[in-house]
Amino acid sequence: MTDRPDTLDPDLAAVVEAFEASGVPEWHTLDIESARRLEDDLFGADRTTPVAYTRDVAVEGPNGPVSVRAVRPEAAGELPVVVFYHGGLWALGTLDSVEDICRELADRVPAVVLAADYRLAPEHPFPAGLDDCVAAYEWAREHADAFGGDTDRVSVAGTSAGGNLAAGVARRCRDGGLPAPERQALLYPMVDDDFDRPSYRENADGPLLTRDAVEHFWGEYVRSPVDRANPYVAPLRGDASGLAPATVVTAGFDPLRDEGTAYAEALAGAGVAVDHRHYPSMCHGFLSLTDEVAVADGAMADLAADLGGE
Repeated sequence: MTDRPDTLDPDLAAVVEAFEASGVPEWHTLDIESARRLEDDLFGADRTTPVAYTRDVAVEGPNGPVSVRAVRPEAAGELPVVVFYHGGLWALGTLDSVEDICRELADRVPAVVLAADYRLAPEHPFPAGLDDCVAAYEWAREHADAFGGDTDRVSVAGTSAGGNLAAGVARRCRDGGLPAPERQALLYPMVDDDFDRPSYRENADGPLLTRDAVEHFWGEYVRSPVDRANPYVAPLRGDASGLAPATVVTAGFDPLRDEGTAYAEALAGAGVAVDHRHYPSMCHGFLSLTDEVAVADGAMADLAADLGGE
């Protein structure tokens, strides 16, 4: 278990106070289409980091095309590649809502970032989204050079449910004989459905993510009780040996804190090189707040260094 202080970081507390004062309802209390519109309205407008260009391409997936948005920074030369999977509890999120953090990663690493628009639950429960994420990774390994990316240096990254999917892609690579990612960056990832951990009690009401929302959307993503023990759904329950090197980011005020910590420990215990970067005074989603929160800005710099191989 990773401890947390008594109070949020002051910069973050101001952001949370403003967010909560706006009266945004909890995601799980809305019907799915309303929740998706709200998420896109809240996070789909910002484009604060300049880049050379963005391009949308259609990648062949197992059940039709998968949309991928390529973000090329203004840096010159051949760059590493990061395939990015957005969060949103497997049910929310679009390429627009994730573009800002992808622009920032692209600029800071610097890297070509490829964001995958995987199929969402509940219409498409496990394993549909993961299958799309693997397809996007395989495409990057063959075609990222079209955007000046080095197809021999491809990492995966994701926030929250996207961290779960990034971990699943790394596991599929190991088990299916695909080239391993250079790194898996798991940012406050969902990796198990054990809601009895202390972090779920301490942070049941958030901020920015609640236990009730996590429990609800687990039920939307995983329709079979058998699948809940599947390591492609719950990576913490599987053998971690032989997986790609990892960065695991956790936050003290996040319901997901303890499972992320446990996964970092499981990776290390299995001999995987892992950097566990814990930020005690932060909450879920803090890496999207680099403009407002100094600790988040520093955390993004650390993440960029990991993905750039520094």
